[in-house]
Amino acid sequence: MPLESEAIVKRSDADAKPRDYSSPIPHLDFAKPEGDPGLLGPGSMGWKVSANPIVSAVGGIAAVILELAEKHVRAGVWDHSTFKVDPIRRMERTGMAAAAVTYGPAKMAQQTFDRVTRMHQRVTGTTHDGDNYRAMDPKLLTWVHVTAAWGFLNAYKRYANPNLSREDEDRYYREGEIIGKGFGAEWVPTSAAEMDVYMTEMTPKLYANDTVQEFLELVRNATPLGQAGKPIQRLITQAAIDLLPKHLQEQCGVAVSAAARPMVRPAVRALANTGGFAMRFASTSPSHQACRRMGVSTDCLR
Repeated sequence: MPLESEAIVKRSDADAKPRDYSSPIPHLDFAKPEGDPGLLGPGSMGWKVSANPIVSAVGGIAAVILELAEKHVRAGVWDHSTFKVDPIRRMERTGMAAAAVTYGPAKMAQQTFDRVTRMHQRVTGTTHDGDNYRAMDPKLLTWVHVTAAWGFLNAYKRYANPNLSREDEDRYYREGEIIGKGFGAEWVPTSAAEMDVYMTEMTPKLYANDTVQEFLELVRNATPLGQAGKPIQRLITQAAIDLLPKHLQEQCGVAVSAAARPMVRPAVRALANTGGFAMRFASTSPSHQACRRMGVSTDCLR
């Protein structure tokens, strides 16, 4: 889940120990055991939607904007996350957790749920205006799940499959129920209609705040490709803002820059096409390993 898959607990100065932010990302083997479909499996909408890295990047950033615009999740994420210290590694770990529950075998998915739950159980605090929160509140976990599902699917519709049917949208949300509940939500939308109603209910609860702006400043400059990758990262960040409908942009206090507005969609669509083509040859990616595990062609990812 975006930013929430590895929370850290605040401790007193006397008990605090230095955290090793340079620890390697755990290696996960998505190719075994053979025949294990995991939570979704070949032919699922989840496998298709998450297969393109550009689509996932745009959807993931949009999701976090929405998360941080809700005051309880904002406090839980920003006060207990490593993102401010090491945003690149944070995004890598978040991406790996998402891959584990999407493409991993059943045991890997359950281990991810258990690990995240253990860490969330220790995350509590107070919002800026005095409300108490706990990360394991099922309503907050619904919002975290919804922001990710909404972000990924809408990025997929815009940049990979603009002709996606309403039936397939419903299927995507229905498939995602097992993931949302695996992370602790008691209810999640299971159709596009339910998603529309829920998003309408949540919109008045969102608000513009400095944390959203701080996140965007960090993410537009955080790229494993260094200086060479910054123009692409900044374009993707603008595309994530642009993914939000105008009323959500206004509610969250974000807007596409005037300079970027004319070029964002065609440029990111070209990037997504390139990324999709490149992924056909990415034999070590979680999605390709999952296809080998199931003995199916990677055509099921398109």
